[in-house]
Amino acid sequence: YVAGHYQHQRSGGVDMNRKPKRIRQAGVTLIEMLVVVTIIALFAAVVAPKLLNKTDAARKTAARVQINAFMTALGAYKIDTGLYPTNELGLRALRDKPQGVNNWQGPYLPQEIPVDPWGRAFIYKYPGEHGDDPDVISYGADGTAGGDGNNADIVSWKSQ
Repeated sequence: YVAGHYQHQRSGGVDMNRKPKRIRQAGVTLIEMLVVVTIIALFAAVVAPKLLNKTDAARKTAARVQINAFMTALGAYKIDTGLYPTNELGLRALRDKPQGVNNWQGPYLPQEIPVDPWGRAFIYKYPGEHGDDPDVISYGADGTAGGDGNNADIVSWKSQ
């Protein structure tokens, strides 16, 4: 007992005659990984289409908001100068003073003229075809006139 006790103390409190315990390896099995990947795939299949619909709706809303901002700025431009910018001047006249235009008090927009949410330039027409105000148009996702759903035009003369 004394000799065993002495050897136990010299080895730092570890009994040298004891067999080491098997330590369980931490990790993930292939089956566990497949279950997680399957759950993520199912979640993506259910949620992704709904998120894409929200993205399309957000783009249409952003285009509508931008057209409304253009119309407000165009109104201020007309109050100051007496008329709307010509087709040649376009929306650029809201940022840069055109030559030969008196009483321009701009810039009427805080940033450069943006493109629509699909990356294309807004269409500006004056005189417009829908009343006394100019027409400002985004052709939607397809970039061509007309269309339904995501391809529908967003226009200044309609509220929706």
